[in-house]
Amino acid sequence: MFDLDRCWQALCDRDETFDGRFVFAVHSTGIYCRPSCPARRPRRDGVSFYSDTQEAESAGFRPCKRCSPHGQSPAEQMDALVIAACRLLDDHDGAMPLAQLAARIGLSPSHLARAFKARTGMTPRAWSAARRQARLEVALAGADSVLGAALDAGFGSTRGAYQHSTAMSPAQRRRKAQGEGLRYAIGDCPLGLLAIAASERGICALLFGDREDALVAELQSRFAAAELVRDQPGLGAWLEAVVAQLQEPTRAARLPLDLRGSAFQQRVWQALRDIPVGETRRYGELAEHLGTHARAVARACASNPVGLLVPCHRVVGANRSLTGYRWGIERKAALLESEQEKPGA
Repeated sequence: MFDLDRCWQALCDRDETFDGRFVFAVHSTGIYCRPSCPARRPRRDGVSFYSDTQEAESAGFRPCKRCSPHGQSPAEQMDALVIAACRLLDDHDGAMPLAQLAARIGLSPSHLARAFKARTGMTPRAWSAARRQARLEVALAGADSVLGAALDAGFGSTRGAYQHSTAMSPAQRRRKAQGEGLRYAIGDCPLGLLAIAASERGICALLFGDREDALVAELQSRFAAAELVRDQPGLGAWLEAVVAQLQEPTRAARLPLDLRGSAFQQRVWQALRDIPVGETRRYGELAEHLGTHARAVARACASNPVGLLVPCHRVVGANRSLTGYRWGIERKAALLESEQEKPGA
């Protein structure tokens, strides 16, 4: 049996997560659509819901040409084209001009640029640069020189490699990050164990877990090139501030952060920090606010390096459901419940 009210709400929200779960038919037009159809919203009393396209067609309705309910949606088709564009860029040596990429994909340059940025948070040019940088990171560890690694990664010289460096230079990374040391500390908290890591600029990682060895292993994986040193006394006050925020969410821990991410990720993370305690936002709402796609926002949330301090737990699904959370749905539910229960939240 359908939850008719929920189906109607999904239709009103154009919620693409319900595509494939049902279709709706409009009596006045004789057409059936998928929930995410961008067409004008019909009247509630003029709509019927069906479990699939066959059922709708058996009832005498024909498929919408705009949202193609019997095949891939326009959004899914565009997703596939952007994925194809990403693969072309990854396989191409050096930068590919936007016009050339668009011609290969079969879209106009402006259309491809908008769709690409909405889904990845980057322009095609920025994507190519990021992928070259990622290849450089892999190549540096076994390279005889920075120049050799840069050329293997697709840079024309070492200049580009150094221009895109962040906390450490390519030479430092090739030397196993001897130039950067990170301190870390682990303690108990209401959600199990809590680990923080900090550079000279501030906290660069905040993790929840159940086992100390697993937390240390994750820090080592994240910062494989850095020298990790445990510093319980030096970071004790920061640990206490984070635990205090967990116990009383309105007392936000005002700690310095060293957030390492792309310009788009930084925008998303700032938007997360702007969500008030006790409130939530849907991925679609954040995407609309930032002028991007919900999937790009979700990826930026998933890459958030400092849980709680950048509150990605305050972002929920289209139907306000608790979608995937890096530290477990139970912890997400506990965080939101705690924030909503506290006075003034």
